[in-house]
Amino acid sequence: QVQLVESGGGLVQPGGSLRLSCAVSGSIFGIDTMAWYRQAPGKERELVAHITNGGSTGYASSVKGRFTISRDNSKNTVYLRMNSLKSEDTAVYYCNADIRTSWLQSNAVAYWGKGTLVTVSS
Repeated sequence: QVQLVESGGGLVQPGGSLRLSCAVSGSIFGIDTMAWYRQAPGKERELVAHITNGGSTGYASSVKGRFTISRDNSKNTVYLRMNSLKSEDTAVYYCNADIRTSWLQSNAVAYWGKGTLVTVSS
């Protein structure tokens, strides 16, 4: 059983910072790309940032220069550092990871966390 558990969300004022964490646990053989998505009220879920197991990263244009994604492979954890937060960053943030649970598995399967709410408001 694979689980992704996010933490670090909360209420922050505009211009503030937060760091989200997502820890992967369970029977894991390997983790490929990890990512953060978000879904604002009334909107579709969107990709915020991703990081490969080699450390290559990519960002949505709306967060580039403000957010930083990183991962600690020894802890099976991915982070999202969010600076200069804006009201439009308010959303539920979801962790996503492509995981192989066995050496026999050639293709990774996407797993999701349950999300953590980030509210940016004064």
